[in-house]
Amino acid sequence: MSQKSYISAVTPLHNSEVRGTQLANNIESYMASSGATYVNVVSHSQGGIDTRKAAKLLQQRKGRAVVKTHVSVSSPHRGSPVAKYVLDHYALSQLTSVLANYYGNVVYGSGNDTAANLKQLVYNDYSSSDGVTTGMKAFNTSYPLTTTTIANSVSLMTAQNGAAVNPALWLVSNVLYDIDGNGYCADDCDNDGAAGAGNGNAGDRDDDGVVGINSQQQGYRLEWVSCTGCLDNVYLRTGTGTVTNINAPNSTQMTSISYVINQDHLDVIGVGPDTFDELEFYAAITDYIADRGD
Repeated sequence: MSQKSYISAVTPLHNSEVRGTQLANNIESYMASSGATYVNVVSHSQGGIDTRKAAKLLQQRKGRAVVKTHVSVSSPHRGSPVAKYVLDHYALSQLTSVLANYYGNVVYGSGNDTAANLKQLVYNDYSSSDGVTTGMKAFNTSYPLTTTTIANSVSLMTAQNGAAVNPALWLVSNVLYDIDGNGYCADDCDNDGAAGAGNGNAGDRDDDGVVGINSQQQGYRLEWVSCTGCLDNVYLRTGTGTVTNINAPNSTQMTSISYVINQDHLDVIGVGPDTFDELEFYAAITDYIADRGD
């Protein structure tokens, strides 16, 4: 099956209501110009959240599910402790410069709203006095996983211990905040900004420097298998079950490192000193989608 690739760009720093609407508009324009009747979406980090907003808008506009398969990679579906830490400890004028350490000078472009971006990525509503309900808990209620909007939702998850992560992420975990991202709790019981609660050992392989294991699974997990001298592969794995209610994964889905890729949050998009082969990785994801007939 032949496949066409399209890369969508949205405002780097904003909430997923804005970014998701931009993504839906970009996809609809692509479909009009290419003649495509549906799409598959591979998204990294907040892009995995944006996609659920976009898929719902596209379904409403077209009267059918437009997104067949959505693969989220390292996405903070239940929030990130880093987002809350930065909001708690930095003045608004400092936030953009902090995030520039991750994303570069693109964060200084027009249209960015750093505070809205970070409030999106905290699990609970960050402020009861700012006149708007923010956070992943409310967003997940508004944009749930449903086959009405996305036929197949799956996840690739990342985690790596502090000794191996990108230097910028190492700085976050060792100087600013050390994520403890593989404990179970039905809500954000330790008030760190992400659903779940730490297991008491923040230094183990429980996060990718930005997002904990307990935040990343939507639908079933995928396993990426690297192959030396041959093509990498991605396989559907059902061992941890499927997360259909994103706000209510079970304890295994919040704590298990099964099928989790041993890379940090930025390695999988080619940022930082690493030996990860991104081209092979995304080619394997494409093959997984093609094998499904999507």
